[in-house]
Amino acid sequence: YGGQWKYLTVLNLVLQALFYGVSFLADVLRLIKELRCAKCVISSRDLIFGVLAFPVSTFVSISFWTLYTYNRELVYPKSLDGVIPCWLNHAMHTAVLPFAVLEIFATPHRYPAKKKGLILLGFAAFLYISWVLWIYSVTGEWVYPLFALFSPAGLAAFFAGSLAIIVLFYNFGEFLNRMIWGQSK
Repeated sequence: YGGQWKYLTVLNLVLQALFYGVSFLADVLRLIKELRCAKCVISSRDLIFGVLAFPVSTFVSISFWTLYTYNRELVYPKSLDGVIPCWLNHAMHTAVLPFAVLEIFATPHRYPAKKKGLILLGFAAFLYISWVLWIYSVTGEWVYPLFALFSPAGLAAFFAGSLAIIVLFYNFGEFLNRMIWGQSK
């Protein structure tokens, strides 16, 4: 149930493709001097990057490799080694982080007002957690074996802790952007 769409890694890859597609469109519009359209697309690019693309890709990479190092069976069972080649695992879980950091160094982004950005990020996190809980309620199986180890209170604490971490990544991305490019106007 839910197929590949239940995994945050897959959703993140779709998000990255959307972000880089919008970035490409913004660059093309600027090149052909469609400045009014470009402004709208650039503001969409900045919103997608600041609120979702950077924090989610950072979260996916760091949380995956932390849990993998602790006990890989909880997030990526050894049986997947025969199905998913090592290079693809790294493309999905490793490469997204340096590309997100390179994006900060390559392009200045205007972050939304802090309250708006955090509300949008929190809403996206709420949707994903709801999706994970829905899948469990329908199938009786957790998306990630790790969740089966928690009591309901422990699971709530895990989700809250994950949300706090992703908010830290949002703030870190905004901080890096400001340190490299200065305060956005």
